[in-house]
Amino acid sequence: MRLARIRTLFVLSALAAGTSLIAGPASAQTPYDGLWQVTFVTKTGSCEATARYPVTVADGRVTAAGAPISGTVGSSGAVRVSFSGASANGHLNGSAGSGKWNGASGGIPCSGHWEASRQ
Repeated sequence: MRLARIRTLFVLSALAAGTSLIAGPASAQTPYDGLWQVTFVTKTGSCEATARYPVTVADGRVTAAGAPISGTVGSSGAVRVSFSGASANGHLNGSAGSGKWNGASGGIPCSGHWEASRQ
């Protein structure tokens, strides 16, 4: 009887260990993870006047489905992003953010600002 109990405990322990290995490591979440709506506004140049993109921040990485946006958000909220040959930087704080961007359209420089809100 005692041998059966030890065997059962061993099997249960092995299953529990295997389950935790299969599940893999937990994702490292940042305070800025989630869906954001970002609006780019052109102040100088002939780039599109306004462009809006829903972007996703996951583990500090910025992506957008169907849009060429990629970048990072640091643990302090510092943002560095590139999109369509342009670059942007700024800061997220809580559920909002803002910054500046620079790029070109047809070889003519453009620049402006961006604003973000958590969705």
